[in-house]
Amino acid sequence: MTRRGIRLNIAMFSSPSSWFQNKKLLRIEPGGGEGECVAKNHAWVDSMRDSSPTRVKFPGTGEHNSWIIHHPSALKMFELITNAAKGKEIVIFLDYDGTLSPIVEDPDRAFMSNQMREAVEEAARYFTTAIISGRSRDKVYNFVKLPELYYAGSHGMDIRGPSKSQLKSKKGDEGVLFQPASEFLPMINEVYRALLNRTKSIPGAQVENNKFCLSVHYRNVDEKRWAALAEQVRSVLSEYPKLKLTQGRKVVEIRPIINWDKGEGYANDSNVLPIYIGDDRTDEDAFKVLRDRRQGLGILVSNVEKETCASYSLQDPPEVMSFLMRLVEWKRHTSRARHLF
Repeated sequence: MTRRGIRLNIAMFSSPSSWFQNKKLLRIEPGGGEGECVAKNHAWVDSMRDSSPTRVKFPGTGEHNSWIIHHPSALKMFELITNAAKGKEIVIFLDYDGTLSPIVEDPDRAFMSNQMREAVEEAARYFTTAIISGRSRDKVYNFVKLPELYYAGSHGMDIRGPSKSQLKSKKGDEGVLFQPASEFLPMINEVYRALLNRTKSIPGAQVENNKFCLSVHYRNVDEKRWAALAEQVRSVLSEYPKLKLTQGRKVVEIRPIINWDKGEGYANDSNVLPIYIGDDRTDEDAFKVLRDRRQGLGILVSNVEKETCASYSLQDPPEVMSFLMRLVEWKRHTSRARHLF
């Protein structure tokens, strides 16, 4: 697959799409009276609560059985998945937090295990592999530390592929493929400083600069203070109509409002089978594209029942690692068999 083809793939699966164009997307409108602001804050808090459900493991109920029938384990359905891959080039897309690493209280300590790193490294030897995250590309690279991968940070607004210079050093821009929001950097940095100042009075709030987008983490904020946090974020973003707010698990994210290539042309490539593995609401963008185009497989990482467009499921990062290792072993076996004939 050409480098341009990979760029289109990553752009399509990491760009904002219709998932956020309804109630999942909160637009900040300047102005408004006190009553209107209170109503907006209530809506924000409700949305924050809806996007951060209590994570309870599956009960042994009939509802779970129904859910698992529609989203069976990718490990149990492995033969069916590899049958779909026959004669095609597999391209693997991986979320980071909650997929390759566990969800932790401190996002700066979301380290992947050495065993997971080895599994991803082995997968990349046989399949084109990309990490897609809302974090900055550099931060994800520092977690993963595998130069042979493609990295899409800031939800696909900062994409870098492997190159000879990158294999020697991650410094430099030779491998950068796609940065459609570069003009927003001064604005993002300005908003970052403002949010740091406005949220410092709220215990547990953490603002993360992901280069082309910002994350406000409220995992460690008392729920009674969520309304105060929403008000502070609203007061900052009301001055920036070119920014929008989306939500993930215990995090709100600020991104530029831009239109850019989502890789529509890629859907015509019947020789490629994309497999996208992710755990968060933002990954539903990719799952929906794969389902609607009937070209590729989405795998949700979750040990709770949730609405999803994914075809299959895995319970947690250890199961993701097992799935990647089985893909590698399958590829090795098929390659050996091919050489015998």
